Amino acid sequence: MSLQLLETAWYVVIIIAMTCYAMLDGFDLGVGSLHLFAKKDEYRRIFLNAIGPVWDGNEVWLVIVGGALFAGFPAVYGTVFSVFYVPCMILLAGLIFRACAIEFRSKLESPKWRQLWDVVFCIASIIIAFCVGTVLANLVHGIPLDENGVYHGSFIAFFNLYAMIVGITVVALFMMHGAIYLLMKTEGELHSYLRKWVSRTIGFFIFCYLVTTVFTLLDKGHMIERMLSHPILFIFPILTLVAIVNIPIQVSRGNDGWGFISSCLSMALLFTLFALGTFPNMVRSSIDTEINSLTIHNTASSPLTLKILLLIVFIGIPLVLAYSYYLYRTFRGKVKLDQSSY
Repeated sequence: MSLQLLETAWYVVIIIAMTCYAMLDGFDLGVGSLHLFAKKDEYRRIFLNAIGPVWDGNEVWLVIVGGALFAGFPAVYGTVFSVFYVPCMILLAGLIFRACAIEFRSKLESPKWRQLWDVVFCIASIIIAFCVGTVLANLVHGIPLDENGVYHGSFIAFFNLYAMIVGITVVALFMMHGAIYLLMKTEGELHSYLRKWVSRTIGFFIFCYLVTTVFTLLDKGHMIERMLSHPILFIFPILTLVAIVNIPIQVSRGNDGWGFISSCLSMALLFTLFALGTFPNMVRSSIDTEINSLTIHNTASSPLTLKILLLIVFIGIPLVLAYSYYLYRTFRGKVKLDQSSY
């Protein structure tokens, strides 16, 4: 296997891991973002128990992304986790506080105690989703890196207009994803109540998606350069639009499962568009894109390292998928509250 093929294969592994994280932990974050909209304690407990058996397992994919960067593209890992140090620490804090909120909420019967952790759970979920969006947006927008990989910018620069738009769009996407997941896990009065939420979250996401798309086309022309030179690739934005449009269609027909699958498919296609627009750059330099950017070619580990890592991936990923399948199959069906519930 040639070095270029190894580098591309490892890049694809990272994109797949990012996609899996968005699809799986995305609905956890969406449920958390909607948590405070549930007015009854019973409803909030159902929300927590809908994701309770799976939320920590879903974070495995985020660990895979970090590990894959560290092993496959160490220079990118070093740059991303130093340049994006503060956003990454905020994201990490959000992950920690979300976990604490889920585990601590039901330890006391006090309404104030539960309300405190409800607020923490909701805010932490929104912060995580927003930080994920801002990091991705800055990778598209570009950051001021010189020829030595040194960052010349400020913390405020991370929160540029494009990063804010994409961050809000990711929050909206996860809210929609989480609301559809809750439809599949609830019944009765709460299920009927959630129908209204789903319509609003879908509308919110579609609006944000259109704004982000227009902004990207007008201001980030490099994201469609590859499609302009290879028109056959326009099939991907078309499929993305079809998948997104299919979400409200399936949900309105009561096909919640297909609506959730369409939401997952839209995420996979959005990451495909991200990869097509940024490849081969992993960290785009806004100072001199051609010379200063970190690509899969100038940051990859040695061929032997990449071969060994791919072997580990071919063994490890199927095990993660098998575990996830067993977990979701075991806890399939509607949520029922009992003494062991959160």
